[in-house]
Amino acid sequence: MPRIIPVDFEGPHKTAICSIRETVFVQEQGVPAELEYDGLDASAMHVLACVDDQPVGTGRILSDGHIGRIAVLNIHRGQGIGAEIVQALTEQAAAAGHQRVYLGAQLHATGFYERLGFAPYGETFMDAGIEHIHMEKHL
Repeated sequence: MPRIIPVDFEGPHKTAICSIRETVFVQEQGVPAELEYDGLDASAMHVLACVDDQPVGTGRILSDGHIGRIAVLNIHRGQGIGAEIVQALTEQAAAAGHQRVYLGAQLHATGFYERLGFAPYGETFMDAGIEHIHMEKHL
């Protein structure tokens, strides 16, 4: 079972967060590094998923309730880690008083987010060359 811990971006966990995102988004999905690192990390709340004390996944939530940068290393996918990351971020948002959380889901991940209670809205859009749709969950 993974351990999901809230962490700051700046500090001892920054290397792990960046390594996971570099592997998943930049190397696997071809997202340009300059788009992946948008300058918002320092002000976001992050979580790190660890298995046997090794970081295997991460995600963040911005101060307006926007969830993003959900990433799990390939060999750890399909074990519910991504869902636990989203749940932890959603709980942080609720504790901060947010009435809703939202995200831009890659189209292939829409079902994953729907199973977690998110509903799509609006039109599809391109982000970093990948088709996305907006999704939200009311808390």
